[in-house]
Amino acid sequence: MKILVTGGAGFIGSNFVRFIYNERPDWYINVLDSLTYAGNTKNLDGLEPSRYSFIKGDICDEATIDAAVADCDAVVHFAAETHVDNSVHNPRPFVDSNIVGTFQVLEAVRKHNKRLHHISTDEVYGDLEPGDSKFNEKTPYNPSSPYSATKAGSDHLVQAWIRSFEVQATISNCSNNYGPYQHVEKFIPRQITEILEGRKPKLYGNGQNIRDWIHAEDHSSGVLAILEKGKVGETYLIGANGEKTNQEVVESILGLMGKNKADYEHVNDRPGHDLRYAIDSTKIRTELGWQPRYTDFKDGLAQTIDWYKQNEAWWKPQKTQTEAKYKELGR
Repeated sequence: MKILVTGGAGFIGSNFVRFIYNERPDWYINVLDSLTYAGNTKNLDGLEPSRYSFIKGDICDEATIDAAVADCDAVVHFAAETHVDNSVHNPRPFVDSNIVGTFQVLEAVRKHNKRLHHISTDEVYGDLEPGDSKFNEKTPYNPSSPYSATKAGSDHLVQAWIRSFEVQATISNCSNNYGPYQHVEKFIPRQITEILEGRKPKLYGNGQNIRDWIHAEDHSSGVLAILEKGKVGETYLIGANGEKTNQEVVESILGLMGKNKADYEHVNDRPGHDLRYAIDSTKIRTELGWQPRYTDFKDGLAQTIDWYKQNEAWWKPQKTQTEAKYKELGR
């Protein structure tokens, strides 16, 4: 198998590339990434050139994506703009990457008759109240930010190309990822690196917003299960039953790092901050036999903390600029 991974130098994409590299040694991996601020070729250090190649290019460029798709058996489409705060500040890159880019990917796989797996998010479903049932594959779309709206749009494009053009595609919507190689603008690595630099971690608003966390390795294994065993035309939700309030997450990080669990500071809440996400992953578990490895959130969190402790040279260059941006926002 020769696969093309778009966005493969980003956080979730690079974790998937590494997972496939280790789990499928007979596969060859092409990575296509435009290397925006969230993409980093260092995320792929150590991979042997005999089993992997890198293409710097934009999925919105028709010629680039056409040539890359023609040279593979299957496409796993991670490439996307993903940070909610950035989408509120400047929505245009999200429209370009998430909608126009996905259109170009779809046209290329249609032209060359290739298998496609499209990566999406639980945020397309909006948010839940504390007592509401979890999201499932039949939950209506209700996006609430430019980011989630453009991801919802990309999902609809894939669904339309499956129906109108018989594109051989599947979709997965996943809960919040954490793990190695995540940019320090994101919630968990931001708090870890704040503590490592001797500052208090930050908690948005009252800290009661709930996220359903999954380790990036478990997301990767779910995607592989869909790619190999999933039914074309189907959507699968990937989740690890990791619901935690933001306050619980911050307190867990502090505890695992040997700090007082109350030693954090409140900052301004995010605009339009969704209350709760939660995924019902029954379908992928029962139909494809998938199970997460990190069933205890604290085990995955401890592994993630250790990675950031050991890889200061990777995250340090991002940190100053990121915190300057958050200071401007009062967060």
